[in-house]
Amino acid sequence: MSKKKIDLLLENITIESVAAEGKALAHVDGMVVFVDFAVPGDVVDIQVYRKKKNYMEGFIKRIVKPSENRLEPFCEHFGVCGGCRWQPLPYEMQLEAKRQQVLDQLVRIGHLEVPEIRPTLPSEKIRYYRNKLEFSASSKRWILREEDPESIAENDKTGLGFHVGKFFDKVLDIKECHLQPEPSNSIRLFIKQFCVENGLKFYDIRENHGFFRNMFVRTTEKGEVMLILCFAREEEAHKRALLDAVAARFPQISSLYYVINEKLNDSIGDLSPVLYKGNEAIYEEMEGLRFKIGPKSFYQTNSLQAYRLYSVARELAALRGDEVVYDLYTGTGTIAQFVSAKAAKVIGIEYVPEAIEDAVQNARANGITNCSFFAGDMKDVLNDAFVARHGKPDVIILDPPRAGIHPDVAQVILRAAPERMVYVSCNPASQARDLAILCRDYWITAVQPVDMFPHTMHVENVVALERKS
Repeated sequence: MSKKKIDLLLENITIESVAAEGKALAHVDGMVVFVDFAVPGDVVDIQVYRKKKNYMEGFIKRIVKPSENRLEPFCEHFGVCGGCRWQPLPYEMQLEAKRQQVLDQLVRIGHLEVPEIRPTLPSEKIRYYRNKLEFSASSKRWILREEDPESIAENDKTGLGFHVGKFFDKVLDIKECHLQPEPSNSIRLFIKQFCVENGLKFYDIRENHGFFRNMFVRTTEKGEVMLILCFAREEEAHKRALLDAVAARFPQISSLYYVINEKLNDSIGDLSPVLYKGNEAIYEEMEGLRFKIGPKSFYQTNSLQAYRLYSVARELAALRGDEVVYDLYTGTGTIAQFVSAKAAKVIGIEYVPEAIEDAVQNARANGITNCSFFAGDMKDVLNDAFVARHGKPDVIILDPPRAGIHPDVAQVILRAAPERMVYVSCNPASQARDLAILCRDYWITAVQPVDMFPHTMHVENVVALERKS
């Protein structure tokens, strides 16, 4: 049974504020209306596409009068590409919206007692700030509204870019992305042209056939470039032709990898990339420390802002130099090594074995001798016996994935009873849930939002906790 189409147009509605999920908010006859791509102060006509008991959702049918704060989007793909949704919103308003998001999650939803939340720490760069991007290939790209599908040439039906929101098999062909510095755009455009001109078939995501699947570009602040090309199957001649052409055209690529991915998803976490040419890794630096980044390494995608994030974590940890520190979800050990000079001993735990291998190598290369790293599922590794064996932590720093921490991990932390904790999170909602458990024995003493992803609704949040006396 098909859903009944909603035909409701709300006219001359004033947008009031920024809301959750990157939407804006208005009220009509006492009901909340959420709207995409709107700016507070806009007067708009809203086409409603979803109506529930307590709220409606819609899109802008017409801007009657733009807000005095509205900016012209800088990207030609705005509104179709799912990223950078806040381009029309001045950066100062973005930062305040992110602070408000943290407040809503911790106080209104989590019911936590918090001190005044600090202003969101702005990103030094608000364009070209990412050091890693993934682009997907598709034999059937997303057709734009103004295009006539019947008149599109066969060679122009392919796409190399980003998935369109809510459509797993639809890829928007990207002409220029403002997220990553050059040569990212040039590499992607060259690869698309080469594949089209030389008959290298783009992947059909729905039917699972084709040759070229996706690509990853990683860059560093010092200009190193890593490129990973992913192929659906082994076609030696085509593979070498593309890899050699890219290497010849872009000598600045210092690490060139490929991977054969015959699975039904694009993840390469369980695959083994092959070094085709150049160095096995690129390196990022931070306060004199050097961090190795391999094809599967995790590193914060905004390098300059990562330094500010880790500086906040170190400041809130308030280390004196004699503490045992546990760095949970340590990744490649960046935070552990960043705070090691101010601690007696640092213990890092991470699920991904390759990340721990990088952490050990990084610590050795940096001459750090007071860090130890352990690989395994956090709820299996971190238990009472582990704490007894390696020493009770004075300070715990944790930076879990978006889902937050397992309840068993929270209980082990409470029993370990560190004097202080610093909880770094990319998801204030799961952070609020976890803090509600930890605040049985702890006070929240500081809250610092950090903007890692300008022009998006995403916010990193750092919370400091002290044990109740």
